[in-house]
Amino acid sequence: MTAVTTASVPVAESSRRVRPNEILRIVRLHTVNPAIFFGVPWLILAGAWAVTMIVALIIQGAAGPLDATETGFEYSWAVLSPQWYLIVVGVQAVSFTFPFALGFGATRRDYWLGTGLMFVIVSVVNAAAIATLLLIERATNGWWIGAGMFDALWYVGADWGTAFYTTFALQLLVLFIGAGVTTVYMRWRMTGMMTVLFGGVALILAIIAFLTFTERWEALGSWLASIGVVGVFTLVLATALVWAVAGLLVIRRATPR
Repeated sequence: MTAVTTASVPVAESSRRVRPNEILRIVRLHTVNPAIFFGVPWLILAGAWAVTMIVALIIQGAAGPLDATETGFEYSWAVLSPQWYLIVVGVQAVSFTFPFALGFGATRRDYWLGTGLMFVIVSVVNAAAIATLLLIERATNGWWIGAGMFDALWYVGADWGTAFYTTFALQLLVLFIGAGVTTVYMRWRMTGMMTVLFGGVALILAIIAFLTFTERWEALGSWLASIGVVGVFTLVLATALVWAVAGLLVIRRATPR
């Protein structure tokens, strides 16, 4: 009886430890199909870039030479084209690998930490690439034809560091949203999904109603302007961390299909 009790102690302790080798094994599991993280999102971005170039050539043919800083390209949302798909990436990352991870002995905590590390790696790589493409676009005056795709929205006037940080924060948020929603489905199935959906909509409507009836839209805009782009995306990064922690709490009792 004593032997059984003693033998069970290391198991309990190991379940509370962070196991770097197991976390890295989860990262390797996610890289088995790299197209999910790097292939499809970059195909989407390349497609958006090609469409932007074609549109620029059409405008150039009709109106003459273009200047990427003067043609309205700074309002283009093409640079964000892969962001929406990254929510799907977050969903696929968990739904495809979670059962296998449990099958080869990974704990739910190790799995979530490994998945989070993979999300960080993906966000760093993509953010560095987009920030670099932004500088290339500026140096070539819009790819030599006056077409602007990356130098748009809040990227206008941003340096490499700001472009990297804001892209990193946004990508990490959408990845954890996709993964977090998937953990909710695994834990509570469709009931949980509907609760999160309607709860999120109700929260957004409540915030809009509060800002409208208290006439605080202008104050909110002034505050966001005061903290700047980096401050706004620090809030985005904080929201991503909230989703990450919430996902960890939910996945501890999630059951794969």
